Amino acid sequence: MRKLTALLAVLAAVVLTGWGAGSAVAAPAKIYLGGGSGILVLKGGNSAAACTLTTIGKSKTNKLIGITAGHCGDPGQKVYSETFQDRGQAGTITYSASDLDIAVIEFNPAKVVPLRTVRGVTIRSIDTKPLAFPAVACKQGRTTGNTCGISWFSDGNAHFSQMCVIEGDSGSPVVVGDRLVGMVNAYYFLACIGPETGTNMAPILKRVGSLPQYGGFRVI
Repeated sequence: MRKLTALLAVLAAVVLTGWGAGSAVAAPAKIYLGGGSGILVLKGGNSAAACTLTTIGKSKTNKLIGITAGHCGDPGQKVYSETFQDRGQAGTITYSASDLDIAVIEFNPAKVVPLRTVRGVTIRSIDTKPLAFPAVACKQGRTTGNTCGISWFSDGNAHFSQMCVIEGDSGSPVVVGDRLVGMVNAYYFLACIGPETGTNMAPILKRVGSLPQYGGFRVI
């Protein structure tokens, strides 16, 4: 999917210091993120790629990580919440792969609070079975919100559906009920007309599991 560039209004969190002797220091503001949350990947200067978080969870080493589309950013690039961008950096992309078009984000557990539900989508588990006709799949994207459509077919790694997606929806969680089955990566021909395509969860989990620091990923 073509990348959407967004201007960041504010990039640094405001640090509150005491106004005088004996005044308390405010606790750092939290950043709330879950599958379907809008994220901004800093590209340099005042520009960022706007994408959507697929899911958030923990590895067997207890690292707080998220997954999104690979074309959203490269390792080392900083990630902000679109909603809470004034609360500072949420995480950093640590892995990106073009073959599956997936990226892994390592989040700061002291600042980021993981969410199971974001607007129209709740993720309770991961289903590695490929989407198949005539299942109805839904997604939550930062641009088009909650949309659903019939699943046409899957080749094992990728699926094809009739969900409405446009720029910025890259990485959106694809769900059947409350089961995460894949992510949004692109659309063909015309936005919201047809068809959407994305990566299934089986190859995503296999790739993430092959990374020593992120094996055993589970949703929260």
